[in-house]
Formats: sequence, C-alpha cells, structure tokens
Amino acid sequence: MEFFMESLLYMLPLFYIIFYLCNNFVFQKRNQCCYMLAYECYKATDDEEASRRLDSQSCTKIVFRNKNLGLEEYRFLLQTIVNSGIGEETYGPKNIMEGREDSASLTDALWEIDDIIFTTLDRLFSRTGISPSEIDILVVNVSLFSTFPSLTSRVMNRFKMRDDVKGFNLSGMGCSASLVAVDLVQQLFKTYKNKLAIVVSTESMGPNWYCGKEKSMILSNCLFRSGGCSMLLTNNNSLKNRAILKLIYSVRTHFGSNDEAYGCCIQDEDVDGYRGFRLSKKLTKSAAQAFTNNLQVLVPKILPLRELFRHAIVSYYWNYTKTTTKSHMTSPMVNLKTGVEHFCIHPGGKAVIDGLGKTLGLNDYDLEPARMALHRFGNTSAGGLWYVLGYMEAKKRLKKGDRILMISLGAGFKCNNCVWEVINDSEDVNVWKECIHRYPPKSIINPFVERYSWINDEYLSFVRFH
Repeated sequence: MEFFMESLLYMLPLFYIIFYLCNNFVFQKRNQCCYMLAYECYKATDDEEASRRLDSQSCTKIVFRNKNLGLEEYRFLLQTIVNSGIGEETYGPKNIMEGREDSASLTDALWEIDDIIFTTLDRLFSRTGISPSEIDILVVNVSLFSTFPSLTSRVMNRFKMRDDVKGFNLSGMGCSASLVAVDLVQQLFKTYKNKLAIVVSTESMGPNWYCGKEKSMILSNCLFRSGGCSMLLTNNNSLKNRAILKLIYSVRTHFGSNDEAYGCCIQDEDVDGYRGFRLSKKLTKSAAQAFTNNLQVLVPKILPLRELFRHAIVSYYWNYTKTTTKSHMTSPMVNLKTGVEHFCIHPGGKAVIDGLGKTLGLNDYDLEPARMALHRFGNTSAGGLWYVLGYMEAKKRLKKGDRILMISLGAGFKCNNCVWEVINDSEDVNVWKECIHRYPPKSIINPFVERYSWINDEYLSFVRFH
C-alpha cells in the first residue's frame, strides 16, 4: 500500500502534465470554433424599393447627367453597363437617385449607412432572439466612410450595448473586408470563451460617386450598388445546434508591399480634382498572383490526400513533357470539387466571376449563385459574398456536411478565402424569398441593349450639348 501511494505521488506530475496538454490542445481547441448562427442581407423595404431601384433607365439618366463626359466617355460608359451582368432590380444611394451625386452631405452618408446597418441588425436580432445586450464582440467594416465617433460606437449607441463590448472599426479594406472581419473574430475566439460576435459589412456609395471623365475611374459607378450584411457568430458549443455553418479554414494573402499590386485599385483624384477609384491594367495580374498564392496555402488543407498525390504526379509529368518535347499542353489543375461542394465567389463583376471560374475549372452550375447575385443586387462590395450564400440557401443547395469555399478579392491588393462546413440545413427565409422562383431565368435579356442599342453619335452629341 505504501509502495502504491509513493508511486502515485511520483506520477502526479505526469498526470498534471497530461491534464495541462489536454486542456491546452484539446479542450481549449473546442472553444476556438467559429460558428455562424445567422446572417441578414440588406434589401430595401417595400415602401422605398421603387425609389431606390437603379434600373437601366435610371442608370442612363445618371450617365447623361454628367456633363463632363465627351462622346467617347458616353460610349464607354454605356458599353460597360451593357456588359456588366447587372439587372433591373439593384439599389442605389438616395442622393444619387435624387440627382445629387456631386453634392452628397454628411447627412446623406449617415442615412445610407444607418439604413443598411440598422435594418439588417434589427432583422438579425429579431430572427435569432439574441439581445444586443448579449453581444461581446462587434466588428463594423465600411471602407470609404469613417465617422467620429466610429460606426462601431454608433451601433453600440443605437442598440444600447454593454460597456465591455470589444469593438473594432475597419476601414479601407475593400471588397474582401467581410472575410477579414470574420478572421478577426475567429482569432479573438481563441482567447475569449463562449462569446457572441456581430460582424457588419457594407459600403458607403453615395458620397463616393465619381463625377469625372477618366475611364479607369468610371467603372466603379457601373458596378457598385447599395447593400450589406450583418452576421452573428459564436464559439459557444452549447449553441452549436442552432448554427448553420462552421468555419473550417481561413487564409489571408496581402500583396501591399508590391508597388504594382498596391496601386492597381486605389482611391485617387483625377486631373480635374474629382475623387474616385482608379483601376489600372495591373489589376488582373495582381489578382491572379494573390489568388494563386492564397490557394497554395489553402488547397493542401482542404483536399484529400489522393487528389494531392494525383496532382503531384500529373504536374511532374507535365513539367517533364514540357521540358523534353516543348509541348503546349495546358498546366494541370487540382480538382477542388474533391474537397469542396460549393463555390461562393465575390460578385465583383462579370469578368471577375468568369475569370475565376475558368481558373478553377468550374461549370455554369458552380458559377450560377455569383452570377445571379450580381444580376439581382450588383456588386455590394464587402457584403456581396452573403448574397451569393443566400442564393445557395434559397435554392436548397446546402446540405449538412457540405463544404463551401468563399473567395474574395480586394484593394491592397489582397485575397481572403475561407472554407465553411454546413452543420445544419437552414430553413430561414432571406432576401431571395420574393424572387428566387425567377432565378435562374431561361435567358437573361440585357435591358440596356434592348432599350439603348439604337443610341448613336448624333444622339450622344445632342445629349452632350443640351
């Protein structure tokens, strides 16, 4: 008996070490999970939908209001809108719809932001039954508008949140800001247990409308629309049964140290002093480079070993053949569908969606959610990904156990990608409820071509000088 007690005393340090390791590497890891409880995308209310709708007629009126444009710029703008992939039901800022794009006030900017943020948060709290007083972490990202006090403080004041809420206000992060915010929450979850976090992603369009004539800066007017999303996240395992998604991996790639990448998408003033976004010809190259580097880190984490082994053998053979026979065979690609069932691509524009689809070897079914989100809501910047996800849900595509690859690109230049796992089938209605039966249409009739294909130089000259 004495020998047993002595042995037990000697083994106590070993038991302590085992318990310490289990606590740090097993039990604590459970608290590092990041669950998506719900999200709410912005859609204009019924009483204001007509006044906010930016259809082909409204777009053309806005284009013709810009007296700084010459005939060449008019043609460029109209052709860009025609090829944009955007439909008739997107939403525009109030001041733009009222013809005050060159004189937006602080009141206009705050009205636009308040409408999107407060509307989505009201619906989110109502839908989940979570009270604002229960929120522990709050992240708001709006790239182009920074107030004093911050937008985070504005939300806390509106919803009377606790004074110990950890608030973060992100600006200047571009279209991929939403995944930056989610990654920030995930990192905080590693330190703080059993917390609830709110992430709000939107953009301020009204005060940032470009009124000049440089082609590289006009593009943003054609693509960007009003929209946004609020989402509720947690690392509380007791709420897992209420969650719809679980964050599996998140990889962020930032090329800000590269001069070309840094300047390919940048806020600037033209020679006449008009402020806007300059999109250079280096954008495509920078995006491809950031995307490739990101996938090099992410792909080994999400693909099964057999696919990685297959790709290694095919790549070796391709490199050998290319060297010895000067073959013009295309470079082999990994089959992402062996590790991911769904692809949630940022609806930044038709060219962006088609380009990523070609790079990843995706078909029309895979690209349909992004194309339809662009058509219905336009490029809503950081909030765009969640309209794509909403489409997948509304179409009942997401099943328990499925994995979703989210892909976002943004100024900086950066690429932020992540993988979610569906842990519960979602039965909640979302912004697609009223129109999902119309998507995808059998054929998308381009309203701009239909209405304005007859426009010629004579008509443009008349508009220019009258």
